[in-house]
Amino acid sequence: MEKKELKHDTLRLPAEWEKQRAVQLTWPHADTDWAPILDDITQTYIDMAAEIAKREKLIVVTPHPDATRDTIEQAFRQRNVGEKAIENLRIVDIDTDDTWARDHGFITLTGDGQTALLDFRFNGWGGKFEAEKDNAINRQLHRKGVIRGTYVDYNDFVLEGGSIESDGEGTVFTTSCCLLAPGRNQPMTQDEIEETLKRRLNARRIVWIDYGNLIGDDTDGHIDTLVRVAPADTLLYVGCDDEDDPQYRELHKMEEQLRTLRTKTGRCYRLLRLPMPRPIYHGDERLPATYANFLVINSAVLYPTYAQPDLDEEAAQTIADAFPDHEIVGIDCRSIIIQHGSLHCCTMQIPLREA
Repeated sequence: MEKKELKHDTLRLPAEWEKQRAVQLTWPHADTDWAPILDDITQTYIDMAAEIAKREKLIVVTPHPDATRDTIEQAFRQRNVGEKAIENLRIVDIDTDDTWARDHGFITLTGDGQTALLDFRFNGWGGKFEAEKDNAINRQLHRKGVIRGTYVDYNDFVLEGGSIESDGEGTVFTTSCCLLAPGRNQPMTQDEIEETLKRRLNARRIVWIDYGNLIGDDTDGHIDTLVRVAPADTLLYVGCDDEDDPQYRELHKMEEQLRTLRTKTGRCYRLLRLPMPRPIYHGDERLPATYANFLVINSAVLYPTYAQPDLDEEAAQTIADAFPDHEIVGIDCRSIIIQHGSLHCCTMQIPLREA
């Protein structure tokens, strides 16, 4: 498994809305932190799995392959999602610590008929949680032939998929509070991290967002909870109108920064403001609910809902404005946010290889 800097100018990090060959889910089980709400979270994962498998291949990583297959196939048949969804399902027997495929999954570059599978180090968001098994998932997926392409070992650098957003044209967005957080790539400086991202992702520009970081977010402020890239130089972002909300000041500063950003041709971005869900608590703990954590798949956008019909609908309309050719499908994510993530955090897309 060779470690190397990519030198192919034709390779790039596709935008999420480009054609995909599959999406990966890493399935919850009783030996994860999901144990107390395993039935509820399993139903949420089935909701996601059904919508994905109707439209493209679905890779499910689990240490309990037979039981997981039975659970998913039975649910698919009860929901009449069709035999094609069952055919699109691939179950892979791999042991796991947790379920956040966005952050332990491959970051994939494509171009000129090639696929480069970049395996960065996942260390549980700066060493907060056990991650050894999850950090080994990519190597096993490649070794088993489940995800095909050129494997590139970048385990000397910590990078989570949820911490970057790509426009598919050479601009990558990230947040300074995450990539500069303790436990990741210190003592590297911001300039050194930026140069590493440019080399390894074949990016021309790195855009740093300096504000955000939702209350309850274990990731130190992943970009996919705050700002998302959409076609036609569009940015969807989380706004906050409640001046009494402790997050108001940070999100207001983020909004002001977004207004100053320019595209690679020097134009302002088109900004679409997503609502902030009303506060959701688990006991005394506020959870990091956000509508920005949606997943774009082939022909649809799956977005998180939180049993707040007015705001859920406002978010759907805003996302539809950014993706007018996609079906907008809500998934109730109240169970997911109990573990401080949401829909996008649970998934990782594998783009279609370019000719």
